[in-house]
Amino acid sequence: MASDEETQAHIERIWAGVKPKSAIYGFLLSDITITHASKGLVRARLPLTQNHVNSKGGLHGSVSATLVDWVGGLAISSWDLREKNGVSTDIHVTYVSSAKEGDVIEVEGRANKVGGTLAFTSVVISKVVDGAAGPVVATGNHTKFVKV
Repeated sequence: MASDEETQAHIERIWAGVKPKSAIYGFLLSDITITHASKGLVRARLPLTQNHVNSKGGLHGSVSATLVDWVGGLAISSWDLREKNGVSTDIHVTYVSSAKEGDVIEVEGRANKVGGTLAFTSVVISKVVDGAAGPVVATGNHTKFVKV
């Protein structure tokens, strides 16, 4: 089993390879920082800018869905240090509260099961308060087809 340091380095490398190839990730997630990676678990933080909020000033639902997609895939890659983390078959987001421009959010993705054909992840997006994950902003579930 890989060490947390090896897993973190792998996830950072995967992200560095994906980021320049995705215009939407480049636009929305250019300032995201991966803060932790271990087997099946990835955490990151993102300071919210005007690019992340809707017309009412709250975190846009599409940004939350993008984060569920992004961190779910990385959580799958962290499971066994795989290079490819599959294609989405289902994504679900529940919007619990909001965050605004200037807030920092924490995104936590867990690979609950990575099988031979499908992988199932769960995600929690929280507002950071006093340096720690605070109120939940959104939760999500993401299923990916992972058969090579």
